[in-house]
This record gives sequence, C-alpha cells and structure tokens, in this order.
Amino acid sequence: MTKLICQRIMLKLSGEALMSETGGNIDPAIVKRLATEIKELCDAGVQVGLVIGGGNILRGADQAAEGLNRVTGDQMGMLATVMNALAMQDCLEFLGQPVRVMSALKINQVCEDYIRRKAVRHLEKGRVTIFAAGTGNPFFTTDSAASLRAIEVDAELMIKATKVKGVYSADPEKVADAVFYPTLTYDEALDQRLNVMDTTALVLCRDNNLPMRVMNIFESGAIMRLMQGEDIGSLIERG
Repeated sequence: MTKLICQRIMLKLSGEALMSETGGNIDPAIVKRLATEIKELCDAGVQVGLVIGGGNILRGADQAAEGLNRVTGDQMGMLATVMNALAMQDCLEFLGQPVRVMSALKINQVCEDYIRRKAVRHLEKGRVTIFAAGTGNPFFTTDSAASLRAIEVDAELMIKATKVKGVYSADPEKVADAVFYPTLTYDEALDQRLNVMDTTALVLCRDNNLPMRVMNIFESGAIMRLMQGEDIGSLIERG
C-alpha cells in the first residue's frame, strides 16, 4: 500500500462547487462525485474534516450589500452551509461512508452541536466530520471557519479546493499571462494580496504552522494522488 503523506486533513469546498452548470443550487451528480472521492480517501486511511461554503444558496455579504442587516445576512449564510452539509452527509451515507455533521449553531434536530473532543473522536473512528454554520459568528467567512476547525482538530494539512489548478498572480480565467505559483509562503500570499483565502484564514494557518494546498477539485482523483505524494496544485507554508 502506498504510504500517505498525512493522516488527517481539512478539506474546504466552496458552495459553488456543488452547483450545476444550469445554475441549480445543488447538483446531486456533482455531490455524488465529490462524496465518492472523499470515501476513497477514507478507505485509504485518511481522516477527513470537511467545510462547505454556502455561496451556491446565499452569501451574507451580498445580502448586506442589498440592504439587509449584515448580522442577519451572515446568519442566513450559516444556515445555507448547513443545507449543503446535510446534502453531502446524505450522499456519503448512501455510499456507505460513516459521517457526522457538527454545527456551530444549535440545530439539534438535524445535526450535532460542535464539540471539539467529539469531533476528534469522530475523525479517529474514520467518520467524515462536516463542520457546518461557519464559526457560529457573523463577519467570519467559511474559509476562516475551515482554518479554525483544522487547527482545533489537529489537521496536518488544509486543502483549499478551487476550480483552477492552484494559486496564480491573477485570475487565470481573466488574465491570460497570470503566473502560477507552485510554492509560496503565507506572508507572500498576504503581501501580494493573492486571492487564496481571506486574511483571517491565512493568518490563522500561518501562525499555527498549518500548511495548505490549493488545487483543482474538478480534477478527478487529484486529492488521492496528493495524499500518495504527488506534487499537485500550490503549496503554501510558513516562511
């Protein structure tokens, strides 16, 4: 068996990754493909924590820009992440993968409350643990929530899943000569204002020495190959 580069990871998916090409909020076929790859990781012995954004359903900041109170908008966005988490949970269970959803907001009838010790225990037992509702606080993104939870549960690697192969100097879909960075430091990402994660998330990872891989989630089997030692995407580390 191929040796894995780490045992416990935190995977951050954007809510948009679940959307269909026709604009549907949640595409069951896409959720199933992602769930299948996550199950393969678990079968290989990787402990997977998962945070899914809610942008496919609602973004609190967008609602605030339209006049809604920002706190209310962010709380609505947190509930959107719970919906995505439940969709992923259902698909993983259909595939036979044990999974738990833990929410930073109290929604006991649909998922567990987030308790760090229980989360670690779920991971140790091989259960995919989906962290929903962000940090439970307004003004914090799900990127920050993923960084925080990764640090709390002692993840060895953060994987930021995107629709491009890694970190670029500009949006490669808009700028033809954008430069790809195979490796960089957190300080470089912050100083150059590269659109990787929000500043809070990057600083949390940097200050707690948590490495991050930014990679294309739509490349089939890429996460497994990364776990097996292949150099995929962009690696961000503390300088």
